[in-house]
Amino acid sequence: MFLAFYHVTAAVYTFFFGSNPDQSKHLETARMLIYGIWIDFVNLRSEKYAENSRIPTVEIGTAKEDALRRDLTINSLFFNINTKSVEDLTGRGLEDLKKGLIDTPLPAKSTFLDDPLRVLRAIRFAARFSFTLAEDLKEAASDEKVKSELGSKISRERIGHEVDLMMSDKHPVNALCHIRDLGLFYVVFAFPEKLEPPALDKHDWLCVSHLEAAWNLAHSIGRSVFSGGSDSKSQDEQQRLCLYSALFTPVRNMFYMDKKSKKVPVVSYIIRYSLKLKASDADTIVNIHVASEKFAELILLLESNENLETVKEKLDDEYLEIPTDLVKRVFAGLILREIKGFWRVALFISTLVYPEVGNASDSLGKQDELDKMKERYISVERSITELDLDGVWKMKPLLDGKAIMGVMQVKSGGPLIGKWQQRLVKWQLAHPQGTMEECMEWMKQSEQQSKRQKIECST
Repeated sequence: MFLAFYHVTAAVYTFFFGSNPDQSKHLETARMLIYGIWIDFVNLRSEKYAENSRIPTVEIGTAKEDALRRDLTINSLFFNINTKSVEDLTGRGLEDLKKGLIDTPLPAKSTFLDDPLRVLRAIRFAARFSFTLAEDLKEAASDEKVKSELGSKISRERIGHEVDLMMSDKHPVNALCHIRDLGLFYVVFAFPEKLEPPALDKHDWLCVSHLEAAWNLAHSIGRSVFSGGSDSKSQDEQQRLCLYSALFTPVRNMFYMDKKSKKVPVVSYIIRYSLKLKASDADTIVNIHVASEKFAELILLLESNENLETVKEKLDDEYLEIPTDLVKRVFAGLILREIKGFWRVALFISTLVYPEVGNASDSLGKQDELDKMKERYISVERSITELDLDGVWKMKPLLDGKAIMGVMQVKSGGPLIGKWQQRLVKWQLAHPQGTMEECMEWMKQSEQQSKRQKIECST
């Protein structure tokens, strides 16, 4: 009676599932808001699948037929609003729920062949609730035909959506361990052809090992790793991208040639095409990997000063010489200006792979190694904070391109002005309290000194 009345007075919407609404039009569902909760209204269904598609032919069915077509027994339970009781029409849903077991109402292999995406849904639910996958389900998920159908029959958008839900959930490591153990890693995270260097059979184990180490390390350090996010939502986003970065750390130096014969990171291919996630996600993860390599140099510099002269040589040129005691600040500042708010994430990833050793995957799970990583992360983060560099990417140049042209007395821009803009950033990092006038004076003196040196060399 209440539902009939509410149906008249409330807004009712229809929506479609999936990345292709036209394909899913037959699944049109009524949806409305009741006491702040969105409720979906669907009829009881019986479904039949074609061999070459996961889009079923839907017919009106009985309650039992509807329950049996569900992906998992724990998802086949009904709540009777008249009797206010749970109805288990498969006879297995409640028992599996009590046991913490993930299983299918019908034989697992036929269920997965009807809709291979159910393999990933089973994994996601098992990981989320720390449930056990039934043995026959694991056998079916590992079946070569099921794996082939998952790779060819299911759109990459749907695969990526399931993986993204796993990575954003409470137990992403458990989910990825299932994907690896069931032999699904290279199906889900499809690699491009003709890699440089070639992919190894053990990359699935290396990738998941790095994810697990990152997960344990992040929990040990705390949410401060993701404090570059301004609110809880953006912090969750930083955590998600951090976990993807950790997962693909072992393949960060692998590349392929795209259609334009451009050398592109394999990680970018996996994110953009295998998972069909946002292009900005791919760019951010690649940038995190690039910055993590630079952080490895910074860690060495901060811990031992061994590479001080090497780093100083990179920063110096004929117009600008960085004082030795400011090399660390300038070098760290340049790294942070590139990676911006994700600098703690890049530092975090760097601690996972520094120093790079042959048996890194074996040592990642050891507590003493994780403790060393934690100490290193905290030490470097503290050093960067003490150098007053957090937020340095917001630093505005004291002089714009036009002002630089005026100081240099040139009428047009070009590469010369670009190089001076880079020097200007270094100068400001070395002179955080410097003024515009002091900067202009330095530029004039540097230019005059360079001209004198060139004259002396020519004579």
